[in-house]
Amino acid sequence: MRASATRRARGAFLDLTPLRISPAYRRLWVGGALSGLGHQVAVVAVLFQVWEMTRSPFWVAAIGIAQAVPMILLGLVGGPVADVLDRRRVALAATAGQALAALALGAQLVTGLYPLPLLLGLLSVQTACNALGAPARRTFITRLMPREQVPAGIALHMISFQAAMMVGPAVGGLLLGVASPAVCYLVNALALTVSWWTVRALPAMPPERRAPTGARAKADPPTRTSPTTRLRRRTRTALVMLGEGVDAVRHNPVLRGSFLLDLAATLLAFPVALFPMVNQELFGGDPRTLGLFLTCVAVGGVSAGLGSGLVTRRSRLGVVQLGAVAVWGVALLGFGLAALAGWAWAALATLVVAGAADTVSVTSRAAMVQLATPDSHLGRVSSVEHVIGVSGPDIGNARAGLVAGLTTPAWSALLGAVGCLAVGAWVALTHREVAAFRVGD
Repeated sequence: MRASATRRARGAFLDLTPLRISPAYRRLWVGGALSGLGHQVAVVAVLFQVWEMTRSPFWVAAIGIAQAVPMILLGLVGGPVADVLDRRRVALAATAGQALAALALGAQLVTGLYPLPLLLGLLSVQTACNALGAPARRTFITRLMPREQVPAGIALHMISFQAAMMVGPAVGGLLLGVASPAVCYLVNALALTVSWWTVRALPAMPPERRAPTGARAKADPPTRTSPTTRLRRRTRTALVMLGEGVDAVRHNPVLRGSFLLDLAATLLAFPVALFPMVNQELFGGDPRTLGLFLTCVAVGGVSAGLGSGLVTRRSRLGVVQLGAVAVWGVALLGFGLAALAGWAWAALATLVVAGAADTVSVTSRAAMVQLATPDSHLGRVSSVEHVIGVSGPDIGNARAGLVAGLTTPAWSALLGAVGCLAVGAWVALTHREVAAFRVGD
């Protein structure tokens, strides 16, 4: 009995098998961890710089808009690109663009602070590059791992992201205390350069092909045509492919329900835009404590990641996501109440719970998407997932900032949490296929 209990306890811990069996995955994981660290350092810098320049919740909300627009447009384009071109080359080009944009932001160390429109513009360029390459990156794990190890590989990526989130904001806060936002952006540029190198070391990853049908079969007849005609036809083909990705999500109740749960959590209850305002009310605006808000989210995420065996070894991942979204909503309800009452450390504690729930939700959703989608369509479906998973928080931040400007940060958090719980319950009732999904199906 004792041996059985020991095996169960070990089964709850993070599964490190993907790191042991695949050197290519191991390099990719290291590169992702470093780029995640640099990104989190830069997130704190952007929030701090915009807040210090404007002292306006509406301009803090504009950060979300500046990121959401290119994320949606280029994220959707990235899916068809990843299903046509070598996915490794797409990711290489996109990561190089991100690094150059981060370097341009870091140039403020020499030129002085940029005007706000230029700052937001460069942030949009960096986000656009990230969005273009993200669908290709999301297909790497299924190409490097056997099917049964895909959830574990995703969980490892999640814990590296959460570890970066735990350390990065604290590092960013310290750098802001002794230097400037530009130094944070330069750290991000260096991390992205290392990430580019790790992608370059991967093998070629052309997409698997299926026999063309319908409009795509007629898209490029084997005749000589002008460059303008070829461009027009390829654009039409890309749009058809993008439509196929959207249709795949729309007609698959598992994918549709999973994405709706994610939107309920991010569009309605994402709290990051509120952190500078709540930090001002609870801690007097100290940049070191601003980093603590994101760090607390990451502490919960890392804790959940260390116990991710409880998720990755589960067959019914849809049930896991439903429960995680409910916990996320309740935790952010507590955050709003703590902010309203002025309980500073209680507010931070609720963010630890929210971070754990977020990690569980994202890990289960990502695994379901990878396992429920054929490789030939994985790029375009991954682009839809990326747009929802990343632009959702950006738009959610814009919503949070706008509502906070009209009411208070605490009430913005409270209203968002209630909306998240209500929509999550509706999805559970109307998309029962999510709860019924099994890994072996």
